[in-house]
Amino acid sequence: MISSSISCDDAHGFGPEGTPAPYCHPGLLYRDGMDLPVMPPVAPMLAKAVGGPVEALSDGEYFFEPKWDGFRSIVFRDGDEVEIGSRNERPMTRYFPELAAAFRRELPERCVIDGEIVLPDFGTGRLDFETLQLRLHPAASRVKMLAETTPAHFVAFDLLALGAEDYTHRPFADRRRALEQALGSVRSPVHLTPVTTDTRVAEGWFRQFEGAGLDGLVAKAPDGVYEPDRRVMLKIKHERTADCVVAGYRPHKSGDDAIGSLLLGLYRDSGELASVGVIGALPMKTRRELRTELEPLVTTFDDHPWNWARPPSEEGVRTPRSSQFSRWNAGKDLSFVPLRPERVVEVRYDHMEGTRFRHTAQFSRWRPDRSPESCTFSQLEEPVSFSLSEILA
Repeated sequence: MISSSISCDDAHGFGPEGTPAPYCHPGLLYRDGMDLPVMPPVAPMLAKAVGGPVEALSDGEYFFEPKWDGFRSIVFRDGDEVEIGSRNERPMTRYFPELAAAFRRELPERCVIDGEIVLPDFGTGRLDFETLQLRLHPAASRVKMLAETTPAHFVAFDLLALGAEDYTHRPFADRRRALEQALGSVRSPVHLTPVTTDTRVAEGWFRQFEGAGLDGLVAKAPDGVYEPDRRVMLKIKHERTADCVVAGYRPHKSGDDAIGSLLLGLYRDSGELASVGVIGALPMKTRRELRTELEPLVTTFDDHPWNWARPPSEEGVRTPRSSQFSRWNAGKDLSFVPLRPERVVEVRYDHMEGTRFRHTAQFSRWRPDRSPESCTFSQLEEPVSFSLSEILA
């Protein structure tokens, strides 16, 4: 049994000194009202990235599922008591009241289910992760309004407990079978993720589902037990390259003698340099070398394309100034050092979210043969559109 006697009166409100509940210490999260065979908090089972095509994994060797792009969540229901735990074992129940109500309607009376909170935009046929992020708001009135105007959905893909039984020690094939039986008649906004053991079907999903905003595939061994906080599943993600302009950097947290992250830009057809993401994972030796190497390019904001003293020319365009302070840590300064946009770097990325890289880009190599002006959005591969409704049907 995975269990805990942890309780917290603030699980649906605020933590110490008015801090929103998700920022509380994991030891102060959940209330005592539940009595389930698997008790919160539970760290979800994780996946490690693997390279190569889907066909490299044999038919029947794995269960393949779409990799959803949202908030990983474990849902605990014991009668009227519902808790939504995050990947970091912190409660998110207060941010998604519409889902808590749906779980009371649609889920079994007593269960623990692993899945993903997503926000579908059925108008575009894609998932909308940026709007989903806005759902984490400290004001109760705002939470209520967002629940009505941008309601979230939940996609279930694993079963940890049902009734009085702990399923975490059962093989995934058995857990999946029980999950299908338990959720056979669920209605939106609760969904059961599709699954296949056919690599040809999985390969088709890998190509097609990206057009609906999904994030690749997850492969699970049929005989695998549920192992919290361990990377025992496999994830197969798209990997692409792009040539970007380096237009600034943020100092490393250890001091000003090292680079923390490089800020990347791509040119629009209008000639505006759009902020598209960052490179963050670099060896410390490289961080210090870059700090010296980029010093001649340091400039002022007077003529910089991301001058934060100048209003953005286009409403809704995200710039480094809009991220001057972290949404997740109000005390973290994310201001940056501007560079003349003269250097070009090739980066690896998986996919875009709007006009930005969905995840931190990876350094590939410098491109002295490319001019900054040649780094435009036109180089990016566009996934073929695919309707999200077909996946969630």
